Amino acid sequence: MSDTLPKTENVAAVLKVFAVIEALVEEKRVGLADLAQRAMTSKTTAHRLLQTMVELGYVEQDPETEKYGLTLKLFSLGARSLTEQTELLRVADQAMGKLSRATGETINLGILDDRDQRVVYIHKYDSFYGLSMKSTLGLRNPLHSTSLGKALLAWRDDEELRERIGRMDLVRRAPNTITDPDRLMAELHETRKRGYAEETEESEAGVRCMAIPVFNYLGKPIAAISIAFPLFRFDEARKADYIDLLKTAGSSASRGLGYRPEAH
Repeated sequence: MSDTLPKTENVAAVLKVFAVIEALVEEKRVGLADLAQRAMTSKTTAHRLLQTMVELGYVEQDPETEKYGLTLKLFSLGARSLTEQTELLRVADQAMGKLSRATGETINLGILDDRDQRVVYIHKYDSFYGLSMKSTLGLRNPLHSTSLGKALLAWRDDEELRERIGRMDLVRRAPNTITDPDRLMAELHETRKRGYAEETEESEAGVRCMAIPVFNYLGKPIAAISIAFPLFRFDEARKADYIDLLKTAGSSASRGLGYRPEAH
């Protein structure tokens, strides 16, 4: 499809392609007429889409029944993505376990969801204490008000940061939430300079968090690990220890994913 097509036509074409893929996932082998109906398009358009998918190696046609089915190429893409996430969880879990045992506090692992500029919590260690910060797997929080979000953002170039901040709704969530774009940019610069992210009552009253990024083999921050403290239990005298523990956890997880700082 040409890049000169209007945006609405491009979107419609993408929707048709995914309707075809979903039909093939559900039915395994499907005829042209059924696929055209599922994609809510003509047989001619469906046939053109299918021929392109055949040429790209994602779809095959049975010469006897003339029905279409998915090849293993699409599966391999999903498997590669799943493998990366599984490897992230494996190396992060080891680092988070040590951090949990050393601090006794809640330890979270978050990743960036580009669709809505939020951090998604995908793994955690609960606190040893009865009164602690509870987190939920799958929880989604804004980037600007969380230490996880700041850690995920700070190691990106300024052009990308300005574009991302421009798309954010800097809503006040707690007493100290940063709602000014320029101040947020300055905070991200400071975060990168000191090597870790932190927030005190920016996401939730009575909560203090610190976080560190996890880099993949390309040097890209793909996740972040945080410690969440009730404000009353944060020991300022141990702050340097917390930072060292966090940096060790981030370095361990990053190296487990093939990151070599000397190469970046």
